[in-house]
Amino acid sequence: MANILVVDDELGIRDLLSEILNDEGHSVDVAENATQARGCRGENQYDLVLLDIWMPDTDGVSLLKEWSMTGLLTMPVIMMSGHATIDTAVEATRIGAFSFLEKPITMQKLLKAVEQGLQRNVPAPTAAPVAVAGKAVVASYAAGSYVAPVAAIATVAAVVDAMPNAHQGFDLDRPLREARDGFEKAYFEFHLAREGGSMTRVAEKTGLERTHLYRKLRQLGVDLTRNKKH
Repeated sequence: MANILVVDDELGIRDLLSEILNDEGHSVDVAENATQARGCRGENQYDLVLLDIWMPDTDGVSLLKEWSMTGLLTMPVIMMSGHATIDTAVEATRIGAFSFLEKPITMQKLLKAVEQGLQRNVPAPTAAPVAVAGKAVVASYAAGSYVAPVAAIATVAAVVDAMPNAHQGFDLDRPLREARDGFEKAYFEFHLAREGGSMTRVAEKTGLERTHLYRKLRQLGVDLTRNKKH
């Protein structure tokens, strides 16, 4: 789960982006202008900021430059605009913006940009742990206590057991309604587990509108918090 700040003077856009990102398991704060954004940034550390360029008090590029000059630009910032020029986008990138999204923003482009922005702060894995593990295996083998494969198999087995199973058995010797509800509950629980609790992605996978999906899951008694990302 990441802490994300959405800065936009349009209420509808703030609500939409906040809803999508919340569905992805992120913690989202919103600000409708630069003044509120300054307050949020002064009180919190964010993993990512979505920043509108055109705002009534201070434009997003000026706020970005302000954060850069005061040492507050410690997180990736994705600029947003519906009518920005190429020069504006280039200037924002030069100052330190991570990327640029053109409105109207599709859900696919938003999630991809956010994922790329958050990955920028994730250190690349190194080969050192593998090398150390290899030496430990050789040493244990030489000492006659070669147990590394057992631990590895146990770890893999635990991961496999935690994966949702796409093939499940159902008791058909019961009333049709009960059998159908049992199947539907298992179906949605499977997709929720596989998508990490993301309602947005489950809606896409199952072809249902999110409003109908929420209602269906509540009706079936599906636990919506069990597979939520943290």
